[in-house]
Amino acid sequence: MPIRRLLIPALALVLALGAGLLPVMAGAAEGAFVPHFVSLRHETVNVRAGPGTRYPIAWVFKRKHLPVEALAEFDSWYKVRYADGDQGWIHRRLLSSQRTAIVMGKAAQNLYREPDAGSPLMLVAEPGVQGQLLACKGAWCRMEVERLRGWIPRAVLWGVYPHEEFG
Repeated sequence: MPIRRLLIPALALVLALGAGLLPVMAGAAEGAFVPHFVSLRHETVNVRAGPGTRYPIAWVFKRKHLPVEALAEFDSWYKVRYADGDQGWIHRRLLSSQRTAIVMGKAAQNLYREPDAGSPLMLVAEPGVQGQLLACKGAWCRMEVERLRGWIPRAVLWGVYPHEEFG
């Protein structure tokens, strides 16, 4: 009899808590952080070992508009990943929503007038060249490098997801 007296209130408590938590969990999913690409707002940006100024500077970026992937958020800090896989924390005011990308690989890549390798060549970009992303559709992205615009295969860029489309 004493076990039954404890079991019924305990079961009721678990059910009540469970019912109360469901709306909270559903609300959290609606506002959940979604990884996305951003770029550096300034020429020099400190990357820290943790989300705050009390954490040591792990390294310093020295390239304005460099694309980084925002992986997580804590207060006003984003955990970011660079193209080489290194990760650290950057304050959100040092980041921009401007979309940029880096040409990856070991060989130079062609940018074309249209999203077609048979269209006229606009420029040739060496690995490491950085430019502003203007649009991405299908297997191609439109990019601006030194005031010249052209289409480049998405697969050779870092700064855009494989199936992301915009512009």
